[in-house]
Formats: sequence, structure tokens, C-alpha cells
Amino acid sequence: MDETGESVEIARQVRAMFRPDFETARLSDVSLEDLWARGFRGIIIDLDNTVCGYHESTLAPGVRDWVLAAKARGFALALVSNNFRERVAAVGAQLDVPAVPNALKPLPQGFLLALRHLRTRRAQTVVIGDQLFTDVLGAKILGLHAVLTQPIVPKDFPLTRVLRFMERVFFARVPRG
Repeated sequence: MDETGESVEIARQVRAMFRPDFETARLSDVSLEDLWARGFRGIIIDLDNTVCGYHESTLAPGVRDWVLAAKARGFALALVSNNFRERVAAVGAQLDVPAVPNALKPLPQGFLLALRHLRTRRAQTVVIGDQLFTDVLGAKILGLHAVLTQPIVPKDFPLTRVLRFMERVFFARVPRG
């Protein structure tokens, strides 16, 4: 392969690391039946702007029911967040799921800890979150599947706003209606 061909292949591989397997508007729109039929048994969920709005402690509409339905279906669930221990633990307690705070996503350690809680293989585990640079990339680094949701609210942590700008610039992510 010549230098141009190698560059094209590298670019393709980089794009694949940021490409979710599925996209949906919100967590509660993710079909548990579809995930189960595809062989998934473990679900890693992001907190901010996936389960709760930024700086909110109230669960988004439909989240509690979706989590209860997932558990009833037989899924193992864990919450993984870059947020602080107290906030992540409080939301994890509301949902009665293990919680991994200070995860440093997209680095692997938070996801690996969640996999230990879930006791599922990587091929059986999906990550659901609202960011390409943390949730999707973190999932792909470990060979996990990824579902990208829209953020619950437009307000974000300052660094997240920078990452969302980069998403728009580098990946031309078009908002869905």
C-alpha cells in the first residue's frame, strides 16, 4: 500500500472509532428487545445529559422505567461518569445500579471496572451516552458497541462544550429532530 492508501486507511479507522453503532434521541428510546436480540446482556450508561440533565439530580422522563424494564429483561447495568463520586453514587442509588465515578472517559479504566460489575463479555456489552469523544470513543477503544443519544439539555460542562464543538467541526454531526 502506498503512502496515500495508508493515509486513507488510517483516516477510515479513526472515523470508525467515533462512529456509534446506533443513534437515538434519548435513552428511553433505545429498544431493549433489539439489544437483547442482538446478543447484548450488559449496558453501560453515561450520566450527564443521558440519564439526567447537566447539574440536575432528577432523572429524565422515562429513564427510571427504562432501567426497570432493562433489569426485568435480564440486562446487567452500570453507570459510568466522569463526574464526582457523590453525584454519581446518588444517581446510581436512585437507579439501583453500580456506579463508577471519576471514570476519565474515554480512557479504559472506568469501562473496565463497569465490565467487572456487569460480568459480561465485551461483545455482549453496549455503552449508551451523548458524546462522541467520551462515550463512543471509550466504547470503541475496548471493542464495545455504542449507542449515541442526543443531550437531554443544551447546557454542558465547559469542556464538554469544547468537545461538542469539535464533534460538529470534525464529524459534521447533524442534529436530529
